[in-house]
Amino acid sequence: MQLIKDLQEVLDNPERCKEVMKQELLEVKEKYGDERRTEIIPAEHEFNAEDFYPNDPVVITISHLGYIKRTPLADFKEQARGGVGSKGARTRDKDFTEFIYPATMHQTMLFFTRKGRCYWMKCYDIPEGDKSSKGRAIQNMLALDADDSVNAFLRIRGLDDDEFLDSHYVVFVTKQGLVKKTSLRAYSRPRTNGVIAININEGDEVVDVRLTNGRNELIIADRNGRACRFSEDAIRTMGRVSTGVRGMRLDEDGQDEVIGMIAVNDPKNETVMVVSEEGYGKRSLVEDYRLTNRGGKGVKTLSITEKTGKLVAIKNVTDENDLMIINKSGIVIRMAVSECRVMGRATQASG
Repeated sequence: MQLIKDLQEVLDNPERCKEVMKQELLEVKEKYGDERRTEIIPAEHEFNAEDFYPNDPVVITISHLGYIKRTPLADFKEQARGGVGSKGARTRDKDFTEFIYPATMHQTMLFFTRKGRCYWMKCYDIPEGDKSSKGRAIQNMLALDADDSVNAFLRIRGLDDDEFLDSHYVVFVTKQGLVKKTSLRAYSRPRTNGVIAININEGDEVVDVRLTNGRNELIIADRNGRACRFSEDAIRTMGRVSTGVRGMRLDEDGQDEVIGMIAVNDPKNETVMVVSEEGYGKRSLVEDYRLTNRGGKGVKTLSITEKTGKLVAIKNVTDENDLMIINKSGIVIRMAVSECRVMGRATQASG
């Protein structure tokens, strides 16, 4: 009866219960405690995520507002000409798919921000989604500053291919007309928090980033309707943490700035498409832009008037491409580039 009374008191009194538990655990420790017998050694082979993902073909899509996803290529069924197509991604208002990159699961995406930082992501780490899903916000997936945003992307086939790394370059252009060329090898060692990709002056920001092969020609365009074409040989290779050199001389009206850059891969088949604020565009031959020195004023690519507004975009296009334009009210216009006839560089643009 005394034992029952004592045990009941333990059950009824939480403090007494804890005291008993503590005392009994100390007795267990004293009686059975000994040195660890299990030996913990490093794994014989390091964990390699690529071993768990087949190198299947995928399609990486990035929306205008910065939502990204990967979709298996097999989800895009090949259709005969004249078909009705299939439903695309669900997007927010005023958003649309802006970038489409065919890739494989083991390839790497490089993300460049306005403030000049570089981030990496393996394609298998990009969230998977079907054709109709909108994806996830890049801003939430990378350790970005609150006042920074991604505005340029590169897809790299492999950061472990020494020959590829040493034969390719990353070329930047900033809003104030500076250009910088750095060996791709400088961006081949991913870090979680990103790295400085280019040193940015106060008031400046990255506008465009291109992957080149050392023999490309570059065309830089400004808001005032001029474009400067020069060989990338005119830019010496610099380190990752450098500011760059003058790529194009801007007007000193305080309103001029660079709006984009293209790397010409095939001058015979590619053409230059420019679009203005008021929806006017023009398509011209690459050869219409005479080859000049780096740092020049360039030549006129579009006559800027009150009717056309300032230049807002430059792209290198072929007849196989489609052109998609969105205005501030969210209206999206899509048209085949082949519908835009090639005009002389000095001619008036059409709406």
